[in-house]
Amino acid sequence: MSSFKNKIVLITGGASGIGYLMGEKALQREARKLIIWDINEDKLLEAAKRLSKQGYAIKTGVVDVSDPEQVQQEAKKVLDEHGSVDMLFNNAGIVVGKKFEEHSTEHIKKTMNINSLGLMYVARAFLPAMIENGYGYIINIASAAGLTPNPGMTVYAASKWAAVGWSESLNLELKKNDDPVKVLTVMPSYINTGMFAGVTAPLLMPLLDPDDISTKILDAVEREKERLREPFMVKLTPFIRGILPAKIYNFVAGKIFGVYDSMNTFIGRKTDH
Repeated sequence: MSSFKNKIVLITGGASGIGYLMGEKALQREARKLIIWDINEDKLLEAAKRLSKQGYAIKTGVVDVSDPEQVQQEAKKVLDEHGSVDMLFNNAGIVVGKKFEEHSTEHIKKTMNINSLGLMYVARAFLPAMIENGYGYIINIASAAGLTPNPGMTVYAASKWAAVGWSESLNLELKKNDDPVKVLTVMPSYINTGMFAGVTAPLLMPLLDPDDISTKILDAVEREKERLREPFMVKLTPFIRGILPAKIYNFVAGKIFGVYDSMNTFIGRKTDH
């Protein structure tokens, strides 16, 4: 039996990209209800319409995850109606691909607020009810950028390093306290959704197919995994970084694999969330 059966699933940034795909796949795996949070109201309505037409139960909320008060207000509505959510996909994220000195303070704040603090605000809003309810799964969509430095995405990398550190620490804390909530930290390399339009995929790290990676994430939830890194080379990154002297690692990552040049051709899209 699918572990999604009869579950209430909430996905942030769930109106497009892998957020939408994960929601659709959760419903196909017999989730009882999907709650989509997104900052883009038009995309949100469009996504809800498309899924409702297929006969699924959909609830939406226009939420900016970087605003803690808004998160609390919307979470209260969800908790008042449902008591708890079973699975929370912390998926909302943005990227600013520029040299660090070209970042405005607004870019820096927004990236850290959405990609790092936003995850914490949303998880904090739902975690107590999950613990009380005796079940919960928090899936944090971080990035392979949280495992290695990368020029051209300095602030994005910082936000994802923070996300990985927080997510893995939360997982250990919940286990240490014998709390009934699981955490999955997802660290994919570039996903071909338009968010990273123009990037040059590093050697042995092809752009990930959105359909494929979203299926792998849901499979990882069903198998109760704590960590998912894709593609294969990303699994090896912490090990390679750990055993090689920094200079040699930088040579291998930069000159051989081309990781450090991958953002040179970055175009991206105007609004990402």
